[in-house]
This record gives sequence, C-alpha cells and structure tokens, in this order.
Amino acid sequence: MSIMEMNGSAVVAMIGKDCVAIAADRRFGVQAQTVSCDFQKIFSMGDRVYIGLTGLASDIITVSQRLKFRSNIYKLKEHRELSPKTLTAVISNLLYERRFGPYFCEPIVAGLDSVTGKPYISGCDLIGCPVEPADFVVAGTSTDQLFGMCEAVWKPDLEPEDLFETISQALLSALDRDALAGWGAIVHIIEKDRVTTRTLKGRMD
Repeated sequence: MSIMEMNGSAVVAMIGKDCVAIAADRRFGVQAQTVSCDFQKIFSMGDRVYIGLTGLASDIITVSQRLKFRSNIYKLKEHRELSPKTLTAVISNLLYERRFGPYFCEPIVAGLDSVTGKPYISGCDLIGCPVEPADFVVAGTSTDQLFGMCEAVWKPDLEPEDLFETISQALLSALDRDALAGWGAIVHIIEKDRVTTRTLKGRMD
C-alpha cells in the first residue's frame, strides 16, 4: 500500500457562477481500520480562501500549520489577505523545498480573488507542481471515482445551490465506491458576501 493511501481521503473543488465549492470526507483511518469520523481536511487561510489536504494525516496537520504561519506572516508584511493564486505559489514553494524528503500530501486550493471576485481552484502534487483547471480538481484515494462523477455531473455557470447539490452528489457517490474514505462529508460554498458550510451524512460502513 502506498503511504498516500495509509489514512484515506477525498477532496474535491468545483467552480460555479461567481462562486466556488470545496468538499472533503471526514474519515481518519489506519488502512482499513477507522479511528475517527470528524478529521479536519479543509482549512481556512483567509477571508475567501480555503485549502483541502489529502494524504498522510500527520503531514496534513504539519502542512496546514506551516501554511497558516506563512499566511499570517504575509498578512503582517503586505497588510492584505492572501489571494488564492498567491496561496498556490506559497504551497508550491513549501512542498518543493522538501522535494527530496517530501510531505506526503496533495493540496487543493479554492477561493475567490479579493480584487476581481473571480472563482479560482488549483491543485498540486506532493512536490508542488501546480495545475489550475477551469472546472474541477480532485485529490485523495477516491480520485478515479471522483473524476468519473465530476465529469458526469458538472456543468458551467452553476448557481451556489446547484453547485452544492452537484459537488455533494459527486463526492458521496465517489465515497460509496472507496473503502478508505467516507463516513460523512463537509462542504464549503464560497460566495462574494458569505461562506456557507454544511455537513453531509454518508454511509457508516
């Protein structure tokens, strides 16, 4: 088993019309053994910027803390919030610094640009190579299932409520087909004037 699959995880982000969504499962396990079902994989890095981390649980915690530290330093120096694109560059640098002994996690960034209000998503591999798709990005042990579901249900210019339904159905359907992830999910819908967070029930077997 790959070390990236040790704890199991699934994170997906989608772009809508002037909004963006990011969702993750809640399971923390050691291979097939479930330890808890309230493990945090999505972290707020600013007013309208979120990051989802998949991979080894210990590295998820370490990378989230280091990114929070770097985002706080940025705010102190620059006197402004991190934009999603800038956060992607910060993550890419952080991961590439450790490329010979990497952090075993794959981050996904989702947010709205603080100036233009344009939705933005991106993903990185474990040595920080970024990708910036215009539709959706997935990571974790459920990647294959998520790709299939997202390609089937995602449409451009989805309204916030439709985006919530789409990302929820895609994630829950993918989790039903992956034994290493699941046990509920959490979804954040990021709009210009608010962030809506909802918790989903999933199969508990």
